[in-house]
Amino acid sequence: MKDPVLSTLGRRTAEPAISWLMHAALAHPHLISLAAGFTDNESLPVADARALLNDILRSPRTGRAALQYGTTLGDPELRRLTAQRLRRLDGARGKPKAYSPERMIITNGSQQLLYMVAEALCDPGDLVLVEDPTYFVYLDILQSRGIRAQGVRLERDGLDLAHLKTVLERLRRGDGLRRVKMLYLVSYYQNPTGVTTSFAKKRAALTLLKKYERAAGHPIYLIEDTAYRELRFAGKDVKSVLAATEFSERVILAGTYSKPFATGVRVGFGFLPEPVFTAVTRIKGNHDFGTSNLLQQLLAHALASGRYDRHLRLLCKRYAHKALVMRRALAAHFPKAVEWPEPAGGLYFWARLPKGISAGVKSKVFQTALKNDVLYVPGELCYANDPSRVKPDNEMRISFGSASEENIRKGIVRLGAVLKKFV
Repeated sequence: MKDPVLSTLGRRTAEPAISWLMHAALAHPHLISLAAGFTDNESLPVADARALLNDILRSPRTGRAALQYGTTLGDPELRRLTAQRLRRLDGARGKPKAYSPERMIITNGSQQLLYMVAEALCDPGDLVLVEDPTYFVYLDILQSRGIRAQGVRLERDGLDLAHLKTVLERLRRGDGLRRVKMLYLVSYYQNPTGVTTSFAKKRAALTLLKKYERAAGHPIYLIEDTAYRELRFAGKDVKSVLAATEFSERVILAGTYSKPFATGVRVGFGFLPEPVFTAVTRIKGNHDFGTSNLLQQLLAHALASGRYDRHLRLLCKRYAHKALVMRRALAAHFPKAVEWPEPAGGLYFWARLPKGISAGVKSKVFQTALKNDVLYVPGELCYANDPSRVKPDNEMRISFGSASEENIRKGIVRLGAVLKKFV
């Protein structure tokens, strides 16, 4: 937008890709969307939420407390339970400082935390290292704030450490390292690829970042986005970056209860070191001076009562089944030349077409898919505008999260028929 009445940020902010993807779905009433990262509608915990809210509101004492303002940092009990849960998931002994509730803030989904950290750490022109590809909504956050992104290649077990070192060294030689503020990882069942980063690679990445801090002239943080961690339906869990306790002053962890419990709740959390913690807390105070207290009470009661864990077990079984439905459909209807690694959690398959065949926004594949009433996320949206490489455009993100089993099958049949025309 170029209206002179707007601020620099207002003029700079482009339409988020998620907005026009949603518009495309509304413009095609018979469309099957395999694009949306929504969670499974049928498994939303309506009965559990009703029972928990009834318990909270039954007593004037607890009801009034839940319906009153809370604090900027968030409900102390929810922070305590969340810290306890993270320690248990990571197998941490004792109470390491990295997991302290005193380093934690409750946010309106993890999305708000990602925005506030960018606001607290980065000026226009600064640089954030991201996975190549990465969560495309985060790229929109960076674009809005005038922050540049530099891609680091992914391997089957996460970040390509050799490429990370190459990128850091190239930036050091070109005097760009002083603008690098952080490395952003979606480390569990990554959006969009489904890749999980091993704990060894997380620790090695922190070691590399620490090595280059002197040349940068300031700390370089690793921010781990764990949005999909609890949506695991195969394989073993991986420790979070908080478990690398020797690097606790350089680690930021973003988590959410939206994906594993209910997306409409929109409650997330973050563990942050100083001085980032204080800066983000002050920014949060200016944003809204506190996440919905009622929703925080709902989650605290869900965790304490065991209803959260019971729901999560059912949800993971549900996603395992839906992933199997999509896998079988892909095997039956996609051309053999299309690659699609099988995920062990999360909500997505990442399909790669042969080189030279575009699946991008302006491609014949994407436009033909829309005409045939099926929508996917073009993979090119998930790559940073990085001049050091050509942006790949032969990939697509396909979600089994919100579509029904019937629509998963129908959608893959439609998309497979489109691909057979071009592959």
